[in-house]
Amino acid sequence: MMRVEEIEVTIDRQGQVVVAVRGIKGAACLALTKALEQALGGQILQREMTAEALESPSTGVEDANHLEIGKPGL
Repeated sequence: MMRVEEIEVTIDRQGQVVVAVRGIKGAACLALTKALEQALGGQILQREMTAEALESPSTGVEDANHLEIGKPGL
């Protein structure tokens, strides 16, 4: 079975951005979202790492990385 890797980006009416990463194990999700965080030009308001995200990539358990990015002045 092929593993699915996803990045879901949600932007609310106030311009708050929430990014969710699924299917990327370990700290790789942080490297994956770094360029996206920089491209959005905001600062990280909150980062929530799940227990699965902290596991070794060899465990076969999917992880999720959720973060909120706020634009200065919002």
